[in-house]
Amino acid sequence: QVQLVESGGGLVQAGGSLRLACAASGSIFSINTMAWYRQAPGKQRELVARISGGGSTNYADSVKGRFTISRDNAKNTVYLQMNSLKPEDTAVYYCNAELRLRATGPSYSYWGQGTQTTVSS
Repeated sequence: QVQLVESGGGLVQAGGSLRLACAASGSIFSINTMAWYRQAPGKQRELVARISGGGSTNYADSVKGRFTISRDNAKNTVYLQMNSLKPEDTAVYYCNAELRLRATGPSYSYWGQGTQTTVSS
């Protein structure tokens, strides 16, 4: 059984910072891409940032220069440092991981339960 557990969301004023973390646990052989998505009320879920197994990153245009994604492979954990937060960053943030359960076989996509981040103006 694989679980992704997010932490670090909360309420912050505009201009403030938050750091999200997502730890993957269970019978995992390897983790390839890890990513953060977000979903605001009435909107579709959107990609915020992605980091490959080799450390390559890409970001949504709306967060470039403000958010930084990183990972600790030894801990199977991905982080999202969010600076200069804006009210429009308010959303539920979800962690996603593409991982393998065995050395041979397909990759599977797993999601965390989501963590609420609210930015007040």
